[in-house]
Parts: sequence; C-alpha cells; structure tokens
Amino acid sequence: MLVAALREEVLRANLEIARRGLAPHTFGNASGIDRSGDQPLVVIKPSGVNYASLTPGDLVVTDLDGKVVEGSLLPSSDLDTHTLLYREFPQIGGIVHTHSEFATSWAQAGREIPCLGTTHADYFHGPVPVTEELSAQDVAGGYVRNTGAVIVRRFREQGLDPIAVPGVLVKGHAPFAWGRNASEAVEHADVLEYVARLAFRSVLLGAPETGIPLHVSEYHYQRKHGPKATYGQGNRERDSLD
Repeated sequence: MLVAALREEVLRANLEIARRGLAPHTFGNASGIDRSGDQPLVVIKPSGVNYASLTPGDLVVTDLDGKVVEGSLLPSSDLDTHTLLYREFPQIGGIVHTHSEFATSWAQAGREIPCLGTTHADYFHGPVPVTEELSAQDVAGGYVRNTGAVIVRRFREQGLDPIAVPGVLVKGHAPFAWGRNASEAVEHADVLEYVARLAFRSVLLGAPETGIPLHVSEYHYQRKHGPKATYGQGNRERDSLD
C-alpha cells in the first residue's frame, strides 16, 4: 500500500473533522501530500463515505493532476481544488475543507472575518479573506478547479502568504484551511471556526469591524510565529535571552 504513514495521518485528520463537529454528515474532507518522491502523491478522503466507517485502505491516492494512482473508491469531489492548491502553494502539506457553521455563515454573507481580538491574531496574520464569486464561466468551465483558482487569485491580489494566513472563505460556499501537514490543517480549520464564532458574536455586540489596533495584533502574531517568537516551550532558551 502506497504512502502508508500519510494514509494514517490523513485518516486521523478526517476523523478529527467529524469529532470536532466541523462537517456534518459526509460534508468536508481532508487531504495530505507526500512531496518526497519523484512524483508527489496526494491522499484524500473518498467521496460520500461516512467518517465513522473510514479505514486507511479507503483513502484514495492520486498524483498532482488528480489521476488515481491507488484506491478502489472515487476520490472526494473537491479533489481538483486540493490539487490546485498544492500546486500553487508548495509550502503547504495538508488541506481541510469543512462546512462548519459560523465560518460558512461568513462565507455565505461574502464577508471576510476581521481581526477583532488576540485569539484571531495568534493564528491569522490579518483578516480571514473571502474570495470573489465564481462566474458562470468558472462554474461551466470546471467548478471544482476554479474554486481553487479563485482562492489563489485572492491570495495573489492581496499579497498574502498561505502560511501566515492558513485559511480562506469561498464566497457563497464554505471555508478551506491548510497547514504544513494534515494535522495542522485540522487545527487551523478548528481555529477558523472558533474565531468566526467569536467574530459573529462580537459584531452582534457592537464591536467595530476595524478590529483591534495593528500594533496589538502584530505583537500577538509575531510572538507566536515571528523570527523572535517567544510562545511555547521550544523558545524557552530564547525567552531567557531576550
């Protein structure tokens, strides 16, 4: 069986989507990529299969063009979005697509999620962006692939780093999140839903959508992700020096 370790990782990621309540029924999917060989291989959830019954052998292995390399089931219907993002964002190693309630609400409203607090700033370097709508031509000419294309276009237009902004809202659809591996992608999808819920409630309570001051959000992001990060035990020695 090809990429056995990656299969296990992607299986755990898919099970976590269900366990954390990020995708009801068979909505959503997680994938991961192995870029170590001559041919990168993507492992993704099969289409329409219940999370509770998934096994490593059920997962589908494809190349970066979406051609099935191993697996007897049909891959996720979102495969072409995943493979396009892997091609365009070579920094990422895992992708999660959910229909989580609050993040999807912001996507359906066509509104980016403003950085209203430090919880948001700890994970996202700025607002969570929202894409443009897919045109009729986009839908007719390859809906799933063009879903990935509008994501990439938004990041290119705004000069966003997909590692610093590990998620996006597809207008009228739902969120995608990613990370350096499938496990991190699930974490980012979970955090995205959490900050979407916080932002929704904060706006209802009258919070201005201009968000917290830039110097505060920047401090929180950089202390966790910047070159002189001090958050976590891995930076203990550096903490004592700075």
